[in-house]
Amino acid sequence: MASHIVGYPRIGPKRELKFALESFWDGKSSAKDLQKVAADLRSSIWKQMADAEIKYIPSNTFSYYDQVLDTTAMLGAVPMRYGWTGGEIGFDTYFSMARGNVSVPAMEMTKWFDTNYHFIVPELGPDTKFTYSSHKAVSEYKEAKALGIDTVPVLIGPVSYLLLSKPAKGVEKSFSLLSLLGKVLAVYKEVIAELKATGASWIQFDEPTLVLDLDSHQLQAFTEAYTELQSSLVGLNVLIESYFADVPAETYKTITSLNCISGFGFDFVRGTKTLDLIKSGFPSGKYLFAGVVDGRNVWANDLDSSLSALKELEAIVGKDLLVVSTSCSLMHTAVDLINETKLDSEIKSWLAFAAQKVVEVNVLAKSLARGLDEGDMLITNGFFVNSNAAQDSRKSSPRVTNEEVQKAAAALKGSDHRRATAVSARLDAQQKKLNLPILPTTTTGSFPQTLDLRRVRREYKANKISEDDYVDAIKEEINKVVKLQEELDIDVLVHGEPERNDMVEYFGEQLSGFAFTGNGWVQSYGSRCVKPPIIYGDVSRPKAMTVFWSSMAQSMTSRPMKAMLTGPVTILNWSFVRNDQPRSETCYQIALAIRKEVENLEAAGIQIIQIDEAALREGLPLRKSEQAYYLDWAVRSFRITNCRVKDATQIHTHMCYSNFNDIIHSIIDMDADVITLENSRSDEKLLSVFREGVKYRAGIGPGVYDIHSPRIPSTEEIVDRINKMLAVLKADILWVNPDCGLKTRKYAEVKPALANMVSAAKLLRKELASTN
Repeated sequence: MASHIVGYPRIGPKRELKFALESFWDGKSSAKDLQKVAADLRSSIWKQMADAEIKYIPSNTFSYYDQVLDTTAMLGAVPMRYGWTGGEIGFDTYFSMARGNVSVPAMEMTKWFDTNYHFIVPELGPDTKFTYSSHKAVSEYKEAKALGIDTVPVLIGPVSYLLLSKPAKGVEKSFSLLSLLGKVLAVYKEVIAELKATGASWIQFDEPTLVLDLDSHQLQAFTEAYTELQSSLVGLNVLIESYFADVPAETYKTITSLNCISGFGFDFVRGTKTLDLIKSGFPSGKYLFAGVVDGRNVWANDLDSSLSALKELEAIVGKDLLVVSTSCSLMHTAVDLINETKLDSEIKSWLAFAAQKVVEVNVLAKSLARGLDEGDMLITNGFFVNSNAAQDSRKSSPRVTNEEVQKAAAALKGSDHRRATAVSARLDAQQKKLNLPILPTTTTGSFPQTLDLRRVRREYKANKISEDDYVDAIKEEINKVVKLQEELDIDVLVHGEPERNDMVEYFGEQLSGFAFTGNGWVQSYGSRCVKPPIIYGDVSRPKAMTVFWSSMAQSMTSRPMKAMLTGPVTILNWSFVRNDQPRSETCYQIALAIRKEVENLEAAGIQIIQIDEAALREGLPLRKSEQAYYLDWAVRSFRITNCRVKDATQIHTHMCYSNFNDIIHSIIDMDADVITLENSRSDEKLLSVFREGVKYRAGIGPGVYDIHSPRIPSTEEIVDRINKMLAVLKADILWVNPDCGLKTRKYAEVKPALANMVSAAKLLRKELASTN
């Protein structure tokens, strides 16, 4: 029985890629140094899979930033503003598209389906010229081959690439991106020809948009694309890989009818209904790549359950045509559990990271094989014994269940959890206390995380400095951030979050039911890595989490100080979540814990409390039929956190790097007093919903500049952005703020950018005053 891995984490077990990228961007190392780190990581990954006897090992899943940007480079689809003149695309152009540079902004960044991974959105139009401009897929195949490892080159499929793109600036929004299919396929043919010439026998096309609700025109594009590629694919085995959800029935029928495709990969973890489609008919002689090992979560596979499902599939497609696989790329999980030397041993026994999931795939494949020798049989049986023990341990462990928490969550049902007063009346009550100017300025939370600050936190965790020394150091940093904001004349201040490495990790560490890893890093985009907490049991808040720091910060200034919390939906979506109860139940438990914190902050005299829900849109199910249910419990969870505060307490929330337009009514239903949203990097796409007539009556702050780029916006540029907002939003509800938090930037970038932001707000206040 054969085995396959869809993709693998590329950051390295100790974030080697992150540090190499940042060193290169800071000018401390050369391109050759970066390439060497990348080559070592790739070599290690391929050898690891080869040692685990994986038959179909992927290549070209490594990326310096993201795989969609790699495809843009392959196609030579570089927007004109980057000044690329042709030839093989180098780091300068590549990273300018990803991050911007001193003269031009970056391309839009958004979430990869319903994950916390981000991709750079291609900008295309009728005049886009496509040329084969990055030979990365071929060079990585050759690189693996030189190591004696034959791999399966992986490409983002041509149809998904176009469906994930957007019309370039100046191109009509109604422009059909699929009209570019013929031009794009011409480059794909060149890539395929070169891969064939180098000896590739398989090629994997990732077509994740197959799980979406596609119309007939979009479905027809898949038929047209692979029919057009058919002659080029002669002599190759071709795998179409889908993931993250069920494939709709009509889509299944379309793709399984394609003659040039040798195998189909399906997600059987999040796509449980796909099994019914396969039972109703699967094309004879085709391979089925069965994604039964979860690539999105960290729980050890229930090997008995997976083996039962595989045997059912084997009876349909045949022993020789069934391939055991992961549900999706393993890049969405942590790298290797072996690095977790301090994790609780019982909880550790319940887990599997990417390296362990590769082994699980191999064990399942061997279990289905016939004629194993006695040694392999003993080893395989040992894995099953351990798997059953881990499953039983999780089910019976007393640390998983808290009856008091479950009763409190159950009691939430039957209430809408809304604040008693309408938002307009609340805003009036808040303004009487806050006395803010028109177009109030603020930031969305974090300030730069300096090396000294990171060192202090690290030393405190390692018990190398006392708690008093730690508090003094954080207090000094908060004071510096407060003074800077006062000097810049920002209206509503933040404390800068110097005590937090990560907005989810910080809260999870103080909530029960969470476990934390030492090296469980997952790539979010480029060099940005997060370490998601693991929710293994019922969630509660033993003690206050932020009141001390927020009260300290407020005591340093007479201006309003925002307390900063992470909302329940974002904590949920940015964690590895227990899979033994509905996600909604876990979210309600987190909401109750955050509500206690909100009420403690209010009692401590904090007048503005921000409850970030950056990931609310991210968790939206990919299929429309499932979205209303999710939005109902997600929005309700947010309202639970703050439904009991006084009218004069102002509740903010923040969202970023997703498409909010299609959930704007759910955002309104959250009933926050003020919402700040990413806006500038996505070309002010958010504003279009207001142009179309959506009425927003609460406070709103669409971001006025992109914080993920080192570029400093001018005052004039920010004035122009605010004027666009004033064209569709009333001045008395508009706030002025950056797109997102500032932790990834340097103070040399933050200070002038915020100064220009405040100057822009003041200029427009004068203009507004003169017209009234």
